[in-house]
Amino acid sequence: MKKIAFCFLLASCMATPTSASWTLDGSNSTLSFISTKAINVAEVHSFGALAGSVNDAGEVEITIDLTSVDTGIEIRDDRMQEMLFDTASFSSAVITTSVDMGLLSELAMGESSAASVGGELALHGHTVPLTFDVLITRTSESGLLVVSKQPVVISAAQFGLAEGVDSLREIAGLPSISVAVPVSFVLSFSAD
Repeated sequence: MKKIAFCFLLASCMATPTSASWTLDGSNSTLSFISTKAINVAEVHSFGALAGSVNDAGEVEITIDLTSVDTGIEIRDDRMQEMLFDTASFSSAVITTSVDMGLLSELAMGESSAASVGGELALHGHTVPLTFDVLITRTSESGLLVVSKQPVVISAAQFGLAEGVDSLREIAGLPSISVAVPVSFVLSFSAD
């Protein structure tokens, strides 16, 4: 009986990925941001196409397809692609960071752990260091969910986008559009 229990325990340990690589499930992930115009009118937008991975060393890379911006208004999507992001020259943004693979392997199914990780955002030809406060949850033997605990505030000026924001403000006839944008995310990963 002890031998059977030991074999079952050994098989369970082998089935749990300890240093596996992970792939982002773009269809079950979202990255959203809030824009504020005319001083106090806030709107939620998102990007529809995300890709990414975590390698065996814990290095994380998330690619955001800027042409997938979704504001709910097609002409505004087009203007943001052309006048703000300049997707003809910069079609994507890339987030890089790293995670402690030991932390991932120690999480039991259904268990969560908070972490603060440093990383970088490469956007519009500029790379800026950022800190992400996240909650990581093991959803299954081969699933992870990474959620922002609080929004990350991105400044358009840091990425050379302030002029684009002003162009959008002018064409829309608005008195103001904020250059500080809160960003939140829910990222679903599957073990490879």
